[in-house]
Amino acid sequence: MPARPGGLYRFPMGASTRARTRALIRPGVAGVLALILAAAVSACGGPGPRPAPNSPTPPTTSAVELCYDLISYWAGQDLAGSRWAGLDWEQKGLSNQQYEIYDDVVRAARAERKRHGAGAARKLVRQETRRRCTAEHGATRSSENWRPPA
Repeated sequence: MPARPGGLYRFPMGASTRARTRALIRPGVAGVLALILAAAVSACGGPGPRPAPNSPTPPTTSAVELCYDLISYWAGQDLAGSRWAGLDWEQKGLSNQQYEIYDDVVRAARAERKRHGAGAARKLVRQETRRRCTAEHGATRSSENWRPPA
């Protein structure tokens, strides 16, 4: 192919884009690109950022709070008729003991909803879940599958 001024090549009509690209990239340009790529890869391979020496630790959630959060959330989903309400206790992240509390609370909340409406049922879920989770110290003892969040 005849070279044009500046080292560019002239291509006949219909030449493939791949052939044009190969001819246009000079060996020096390819070498520079390889160096840039190698520098970028080596920069990414180092250790990650380290926390500041006096950075505060994230707050931890107690077993009682976790129990309350899980049960009140899933009871609310059940009362709302959510499609996720049908998951089993393991899929919901509950221990056996938490599932017992959940089952009792949902049963009582449904009855409360029939008598006094949805607002009263939600209030019962919050109060009864808080009471039972506190009394049972988070209700985590009965399941070998339950693990606290890491």
